[in-house]
Amino acid sequence: MPWNLYDAFREGQQDARQINLDAVNLYIAIVSSLYTPDQNLHEYFSDITNEVSGGGYTAGGNACLNPIVSMDTAGLVTFDADDPAVWAQDATGFTNGRRFIAYDRTGVDATAWRLIAFTDPEAADFGNVAGPLTFQLSASGLFTSPR
Repeated sequence: MPWNLYDAFREGQQDARQINLDAVNLYIAIVSSLYTPDQNLHEYFSDITNEVSGGGYTAGGNACLNPIVSMDTAGLVTFDADDPAVWAQDATGFTNGRRFIAYDRTGVDATAWRLIAFTDPEAADFGNVAGPLTFQLSASGLFTSPR
């Protein structure tokens, strides 16, 4: 699944807002189709609206452990991490998930948690009512950057 980087993240990697990707507290949250990303203006998790809720889902989503930045011999930089934990099946869970949000959960609250990227919306709503929800980061990581 391709990710779209928020512009504030991209720009921030060049200045004092830089996120240390080797030490990031990477989380993946889920939002409904009612969330409209503003790739140019959204910068913090507090800008996110319409996060799903229900049994088996903790507000803010799940952590992705072991973040790593690597570079191959051709100079391609890849940012990757472990997949987030499975959202367990729950009869009172959610059925209205539509896209995933990746962010750095460093800081005291959502006004400090820096957004990194969002996925394009899925074709249909998804959830954890009928079964556990598993999400896997792409085999090529969250994002890559060529020379």
